[in-house]
Amino acid sequence: QMKKLFLFLAMMLSATFAVADASRPYDESANAREQIQSALKSARAGNKMMLVVFGANWCGDCKVLDMEMHQGALQKLVDERLVVVKVDVGRFNRNTDVAEQYSAGLLKKGVPSVVLVKADGTVSYQTTGGELADARKMGRDGLTQFFAAMLERAK
Repeated sequence: QMKKLFLFLAMMLSATFAVADASRPYDESANAREQIQSALKSARAGNKMMLVVFGANWCGDCKVLDMEMHQGALQKLVDERLVVVKVDVGRFNRNTDVAEQYSAGLLKKGVPSVVLVKADGTVSYQTTGGELADARKMGRDGLTQFFAAMLERAK
């Protein structure tokens, strides 16, 4: 009886952590520069582009974008063409220098903000006008269309 109770509690605790991780897509303790270098290497090796997504765990639009990037047609597009690295900006007090390296003012219109980087390290596209700041309202189809158009321009 005690074994069953322990097993049940362990399963519940595990499920709780899985849900907590899903609601916190940005690793607040990660070294953004190291993550980006690793993702760029992976992009080169896989003949893909790197997508740097700047966001935060408090941001509803960031969470929606992350969730949608793991579903349906958008997931297929992401998996086929991109290596994604998510960079936590906290309350605009973390990794803002990393964002500025890509584009001055990248975060001025809010998050999520993205930078599309070719395998050679050159920036192909970046959001500068808050294009994804209303990800919740864009819906799955709108986000998929945005990414498809972004990738088409990057060719």
